[in-house]
Amino acid sequence: MNMRPFFEAMSVSCVVPAQSPADDERTVFDNLSFGMERGDIIDLVGPSGSGKSSLLTACARLNPHAHGTFVLDGVGSDEFSAQQWRRDVSYLPQKPILTGKDVAEAIRLPWTLAIRGKEGKAARLLPDERIRTTLDAMGCEDIDLTRTPHDLSGGQAARVALARTLLTDPKVLLADEVDAGLDDDNASKVAAIMADAAAHGMAIIRIRHRPPDGRATRTLMLDAGRLTDLTRDKEVRP
Repeated sequence: MNMRPFFEAMSVSCVVPAQSPADDERTVFDNLSFGMERGDIIDLVGPSGSGKSSLLTACARLNPHAHGTFVLDGVGSDEFSAQQWRRDVSYLPQKPILTGKDVAEAIRLPWTLAIRGKEGKAARLLPDERIRTTLDAMGCEDIDLTRTPHDLSGGQAARVALARTLLTDPKVLLADEVDAGLDDDNASKVAAIMADAAAHGMAIIRIRHRPPDGRATRTLMLDAGRLTDLTRDKEVRP
C-alpha cells in the first residue's frame, strides 16, 4: 500500500510581482514538491537568494507570493484555519520578534493569546521551571527569565524564540537559520534539543549554512529553481 508522507508540499511556486513598471515579475521557483515523515530532520541548503526562506514561509502559509498544495497527516491545508495551520506547521524566522516585559512573558505569549490575555493562567500552564529547563538545555543558563527581551543578543533572542516554538509542540518546525551567529558549542546544543524534538515525532526542516552536523536525515539543495536531494543525489520532482 502506498503510504503518503506525514507532511507534503506539492507543486509549490513563488512569483514576486514587479516592483516598478520597468521591472518584470520574478519567478523564485516553480513546481517544487517534497515530503517528510515524523522524526525527519531535513537540512535545506543552497546559495543566498535561492528562495529557501520563501519555500519555508510558503509551507507555513505566510508567503503571499507563493501557492501550492500542502497536506499534514493526510489533511489538506485548506481544511485548517490559518491559525490552526500555523500552530501545527510553525515557521521560526532567523530574526525573531520577542514581545513582553521579560523573557518569561515573551515565551508565554502563545499561551497568553490562547486564553485571551490571562497572564496568570498562562504562567500556570507554562511554569517557570519548564521554561528554565528548556533554555538551559540550549546553552542559555545566563538568560534570566526576568530579563528584558530587548537586552538579548541576536543569538540569545534566536534561542529564546526557538524555546518558545518548541514548547508549543508543533507537528512541523520550519527553522530559518536559528543557529546563525552561534558559536560551535551553542549551535551543537541547539541541534541536540531539536534532535530530541524529532525523536519525539516532530518533523523539522532547517535552513543551514554551517557544515553538516550529522543530525539531518536528508539534505535538500535549492538552487536555480530546482530542489535536489543530495542524500540520494537526484532532483526532487512532483
